Amino acid sequence: MVDETGEEGGARGASEDGDDHGYTVAVGQRLRAIRQAQGLSLAEVENRSEGRWSASAVGAYERGFRTLSLPRLKALADFYRVPVAVLLGEQTIADPTPERRKIVLDLVALQKIDPAAPIRRFVQSIVEVRGDFNGKVMSLRHDDLKALCTLVGGDIPTGIAQLRSWGVMIDGPEIPADPLGGDW
Repeated sequence: MVDETGEEGGARGASEDGDDHGYTVAVGQRLRAIRQAQGLSLAEVENRSEGRWSASAVGAYERGFRTLSLPRLKALADFYRVPVAVLLGEQTIADPTPERRKIVLDLVALQKIDPAAPIRRFVQSIVEVRGDFNGKVMSLRHDDLKALCTLVGGDIPTGIAQLRSWGVMIDGPEIPADPLGGDW
C-alpha cells in the first residue's frame, strides 16, 4: 500500500499490514458516504476546496489505495464539517449508553420531504453499505446519527429537532433541556 507521500510502508508484518489496510478501507468508505450524503462529486470536492483536495487523491483515499496522515484527515473532516471521530468510526469515550441515541427513520416519509435530499443520499449510502434494502425504516447507529445531524443542522439536538419537525423519526432520543449538560 502507498501512503499519501507515495512511499511504500516500512518493514511491518503481513498481519499488521492487513489490519492497517482494512482500517484504511473502512475510513475510505466513511469518507465516500459523507461526500455522497453531501451531494458532492469528486470533481466538486476539488472545485470547492480550490484544488486543496484533488479528485484523484480523494478517490484514492475513499478506495483505500492511499492512507491519510492525521493532519490531512483532520483537514478533510473540517472540509466536510464532520468530527474526525465520525470518519474513524469511533464512539466517544463518554458514551456509556449509545443505544439510547439510536434513531429509527421512516424512509417513506423521508422521500416526501424536499429539503431532506442530503439526508436521503446519506441514508442511501448506509443502505448500500449494510445491504439493508427493506425501504421502509432505517435504524441509525450513534456515529451515523452524528453525521446525519451535521447534515441537518450542525449538532445532535438541532438535527433531532429538525427530523421530528419533518415527521420522519419513528423512534429516537429525547432532546435534553441543556445539550451542554453532558448528555450528548
